[in-house]
Amino acid sequence: MCSICGEVDFISPSDKRYDTVKKMNRVMKHRGPDDSDIFSDKNVCLGHNRLSVMDIENGHQPMSVIYGNKKYTIVYNGEIYNCDEIKKDIRKRGIELRTNCDTEVLLYAYIIYGADCPKYLNGIFAFCVYDGESVFLARDRFGVKPLYYSIKGSSLIFASEIKAMLENPLVSSNVDKYGLWEILYLSPNFVSGKSVFCDILELCPAQCMIFDKNGVKKWKYWEIQAKPYFRDRDYAVEKTRDLMCDAIRRQMVSDVPLCVLLSGGLDSSVVSSVGQEYCKENGTILDTYSFEYEGNKEAFKNSLFQPEKDDDFALYVADYLGTNHTVLTCPTDILANDLIAATKYRDLPGQADIDSSLLYFCKEIKKRHTVGLSGECSDEIFGGYPWFYRPEMLYSDFFPWIHQPRLRASLFRDNVSSSDEGYDYVRSIYKKSFEECPILEDDTEKMKTARRASYLSVNYFMTSLLQRKDRMSMASGVEVRVPFADHRIYEFVFNVPWEIKFENNVEKALLRNSMEGYLPDKILWRKKSPYPKTHNPKYLEAVAQMLKDRLKRGSYLNEVLDKNKLDEMLNSSGTWFGQLMSAPQMVAWLIQFDYWLEKYKINLI
Repeated sequence: MCSICGEVDFISPSDKRYDTVKKMNRVMKHRGPDDSDIFSDKNVCLGHNRLSVMDIENGHQPMSVIYGNKKYTIVYNGEIYNCDEIKKDIRKRGIELRTNCDTEVLLYAYIIYGADCPKYLNGIFAFCVYDGESVFLARDRFGVKPLYYSIKGSSLIFASEIKAMLENPLVSSNVDKYGLWEILYLSPNFVSGKSVFCDILELCPAQCMIFDKNGVKKWKYWEIQAKPYFRDRDYAVEKTRDLMCDAIRRQMVSDVPLCVLLSGGLDSSVVSSVGQEYCKENGTILDTYSFEYEGNKEAFKNSLFQPEKDDDFALYVADYLGTNHTVLTCPTDILANDLIAATKYRDLPGQADIDSSLLYFCKEIKKRHTVGLSGECSDEIFGGYPWFYRPEMLYSDFFPWIHQPRLRASLFRDNVSSSDEGYDYVRSIYKKSFEECPILEDDTEKMKTARRASYLSVNYFMTSLLQRKDRMSMASGVEVRVPFADHRIYEFVFNVPWEIKFENNVEKALLRNSMEGYLPDKILWRKKSPYPKTHNPKYLEAVAQMLKDRLKRGSYLNEVLDKNKLDEMLNSSGTWFGQLMSAPQMVAWLIQFDYWLEKYKINLI
């Protein structure tokens, strides 16, 4: 894993471009602490920071090759999991590879397949290839790896993170009312293809771009398709098992120490079980980690969304599988203090302690491991959320995971939130996405509901989780892989009848049935529990004091918050936006929002 950035202009050469890209590259050094370099010529300047994972000695970037009397240069962030298959095709054409890293394989894949190159890739990636006349950029199908860009005059500017974009003097930190509405009514989900910053766009998941002297051309190289299913239940179970095991085993390959993030839930336990099987075949033992919060055991209170604690289940799975297991416990003071660092690494107010805790855990993991596998993305694909089988949630006219969409915005004065206009804007985005979902005319109503729930979840809910995972892990120089985000799994499961996926009214029944034999029933049929939050009352005390201190010193929040609503929220016990955002998390989010406004010199226009 790495970071990439660059500035390209085929009309107006500039000697200042190198210094600008050097600054852009430097602020993303955390993503690639092992190596840095810049490629530059009169039209193009490309920056790269490297986190060494495969072929540590020979994977230096930017990487250039000469083929057919033409020079090609690549900067790339990601991992390609089907390298062996692509290598065979490369070698058939008489090309001799100089390295064992996927960067060289990807570069030759572009040379051979051209703009169709991403269609051949199984992996997570964002990359740019320069051939002397144009640059080609592409992003993986689910957007696991980030890529932002801006067109300013005849220049293309791009980077892995927003903070690098803002290092370029051509790019402003202006945020208009639409960007603010996304933050208040939708975040941490965001609309694909744009950002909250007026000057910064996002290359969408599964999208390509060519930029040359004639300007920009963009297109989608992949989209999920609704297709009829002609096989039976047993085929679905067997096919799912084969796809899952293949995806996990492909992602176990690494030249640096690798682990699995094990919560004790179904998804991470599936990854751990197959991962341990792979390790045993190779004469090793899998390392696993679970996460806990200081004081949580004493303060835990079960709820509809968190019916039970994870820690005992994680220990049970680790013992059952025989992994080398470590429990990491996040101290309350670090959980609160790291809210600021988490905002800096995400470049936006994010998911409060859900972010800061993962940031802490990844810092601890980095002491022993560079690569981790996670169970993220299963619920969006297999139907683990209640809006898959509760139509009243999906058809509520707003994103179903946002229970009270106006509530967070109500903390702000109406001249800031424009409550009706802002709500209607975000609701229109929901309606548009709802209608875009591919369905078949003869789908049952339950199948239509399931398709739409999956489509929305993958394109919004899942992308926010992947963004969090990428930013918090890469802040510590840790690469986290997500086997469930293999497009082959989604393509297959999307078209399996809902009756098979929800057999006996059990969420994710298809996944559970397919992995029988890999896990004991206690785990295989365990009810879903989301990423844990702290229940320690000392956390609320800590963040409440942090917020009071910021308000006392003249925070911008004084001008925009409704003080009565703030007091009401501080004394409440319910949720204040989504399923995991109660009063402590809402206070923490306000701290992140205030820091973001100040640190990023946000100009609300």
